[in-house]
Amino acid sequence: MKPDSKEKKKTLRANHSARTVPMLGMFTAAAMICSYIESLIPINFGIPGIKLGLANLVVLLVLYTMGAKEAAAVSFLRIILTGFLFGNMFAILYSLAGGLLSFLVMWLLKRMELHMVFVSVTGGISHNIGQLFVAALVVENYNILFYIPVLFIAGLFTGLLIGILSQEVVVRLKDVIRK
Repeated sequence: MKPDSKEKKKTLRANHSARTVPMLGMFTAAAMICSYIESLIPINFGIPGIKLGLANLVVLLVLYTMGAKEAAAVSFLRIILTGFLFGNMFAILYSLAGGLLSFLVMWLLKRMELHMVFVSVTGGISHNIGQLFVAALVVENYNILFYIPVLFIAGLFTGLLIGILSQEVVVRLKDVIRK
């Protein structure tokens, strides 16, 4: 009986892997499309560097439906690929700093079972702070850190919007993704 259960587990893992890889590819593409669409939207908040963070909707969706490793992979791949396709090395550097800090904060808060909207808000704020610290290092001018309150408020509002949207999408797609 034991060989059958080992074979069954192996088959389940293979099926999971065979389904997970295409799903991650789809989510990475969706995150890239969100990033591209966001770059086309002529929203001017009057403050440089503020964006909605539409790709974070996809990262939250993956984090809450598939898991942390999968969400980290989608976030990392999206940043690298969109950076090479639509940006430059500085864009990749800033995005990696913000994305890494944002993901770590969201992952920790999700593990603490906090509300998704709160997780998104803190993710938005931490993303802005991560980018700002890297910018201060790159330009070697720490006066740029006085910009933190502005980006804190921007991250609060954009994180709130993305959190509410993410929560609605997860509620509607959770069963579809897990099947």
